[in-house]
This record gives sequence, structure tokens and C-alpha cells, in this order.
Amino acid sequence: MLSLFTACGGDDDTTSSDGSADIEQIQIETGGFVFDALAAGPESGEPVLLLHGFPSSNWQWREQLEALGLAGYRAVAPNQRGYSAGARPPAIADYAMPILIFDVVGIADALGWDRFHLVGHDWGASVAWTVGVFAPDRLLTLNPISVPHIDAFDAERTKPGSCQSSASGYIDAFIQPGFENVFLANDNMLFRSIFNGVPAAAVDRHIELLGSREAMRAALDWYRANNADSSGFSLGTIQVPTLFMWSDEDIAICRESAEATADYVDAPYRFEVFEGVNHWITEIEGERVADLLLDHFRSVQ
Repeated sequence: MLSLFTACGGDDDTTSSDGSADIEQIQIETGGFVFDALAAGPESGEPVLLLHGFPSSNWQWREQLEALGLAGYRAVAPNQRGYSAGARPPAIADYAMPILIFDVVGIADALGWDRFHLVGHDWGASVAWTVGVFAPDRLLTLNPISVPHIDAFDAERTKPGSCQSSASGYIDAFIQPGFENVFLANDNMLFRSIFNGVPAAAVDRHIELLGSREAMRAALDWYRANNADSSGFSLGTIQVPTLFMWSDEDIAICRESAEATADYVDAPYRFEVFEGVNHWITEIEGERVADLLLDHFRSVQ
């Protein structure tokens, strides 16, 4: 079930600067939950689903939503499980990857989409890679940003002394009980400090969504639910046309796993490197991200 209202007025106005591409606020009901989402473009447009990362919100996709909408696509960016107040179950197990995949498929079904372009950043990229293996028939293209193929990432992360092993050390802190309090302490000081280079107004939007213990706890439960020993597990090969974007100043994702991702895609594959850019690609290089997405979508038509 889908409900819709267009945001307007004051600081919540999400209309584009030239008035030609409204970004709508919608709600999507699936699996007994209600997901808040932003949407742009004509209902008849080719569908695009955009999955945010941590600790962002769907507001990270504002530039891409407008660009895709103006190009005639129907782009939807939900606040995912735990981020939407109406989709925030209490148990850590409720945030395991198989359930996150079901959310994506359920959202697409609720929107009436048979096949769609899938875009994801950070945790959204991890979900996107997994959907690409387990539901490839639903995808027109796969477009992960920042996080490499899970097998490539895990292979590097589990190597003692590797760059990725060191870069992923922060996860040990994130999974500790009550770490949400650390994020929110001193007027969200740690929360704010993570978004290096992101406009303050955008950071405020993310904090507005996750700036409570309940919301931040749920967001961190993604780490807690999916941090088990992955030795012996293999996600498998992607067989969907794939565009992977990565930035060389991302302190959380090392080059080795980013470059090795090509070995796990058995389909047309494109690897784009953003030089001199940190983790927050979609907000710092929003226009270039949108241009690359549009080029990739059109290349498979």
C-alpha cells in the first residue's frame, strides 16, 4: 500500500530550485511496516530504488532524486528498516541481511515494480550487492557505491594486518551495547564529526532522523546483526550489469577490495574512482554520481 503527499513550505520544502522536479514524501507499507520515502519523477518512468547508508538518511540522495526525476525516471529513496519510525522492530535479529533483502523486494512490490535499477551507498550498497545475487531477475542494473562486493570485502577484512582489517576496526566499537549513547553525547558530537565535507544543513537532516537513542540503536543494530564470522560464506557472483563507484580517500574502504570487486561480477562491469573524495560521495559529488547513474541506466537499454 502506498500513500503520498508532496512536501512543501519552510525548511521542509523539497521542491527543486527551478521548480521543475518536486521531491515528494511518500509512505510505503510492506511486511507490516511503514517506510517513509522520498520520490521524484513521473509515475510512468523507469523505476530506480536508492538505498542510503549509515548514519545517513534518504536525504543523502536529494541531488540524484532531482536529476533522475528530471530525466524521466521514477526514483524512490526509502528510509530503511530502523530509520523509518514505522519500521523499527526492537530485536537485533530483525536487522539481519535476509530480512533487509525482503524489505527491498517488498518495497518494490508495493510500488508495483517488476524490474528496477538498484542503487545503494554504504550499508545500502551491501544490501544492493546481496539483492543482486538473490533476486537478479528483479534488477535492470546494480549500482553500489563505496562498499565493494561482500566477498571481496570479507577476503581483505579477514587478512591479518591488511589495510581493510585495520580500516574496519571501528565496527568493534559500533556493536558494543549502548554505543548509541556515544554517538548522541555532547549534542551529537561524534555523529556530526563523521560527515566530513557534508553541508551542515544536510547533516542536520540526518540527525533529525537518527538523533534519538531508539533510532540510533536500531541503525547500529545493522552492525550487530550482521557482524558474525563470515568465514566459509560466499555471496556469489553478480550477473547483472553493474556500476561500482568508490573514492580513494575513503578511510573505511581500502583499494584492494574495491579493485578486487571486478572478479565477482560476471556481467558488463564499470568501475569508477572518485579521486580526492572521501566516503560521502553522493553528497560531495552529487552531480557526478547522478550523471554516472544516468549513463549506466541508458547503456543497458
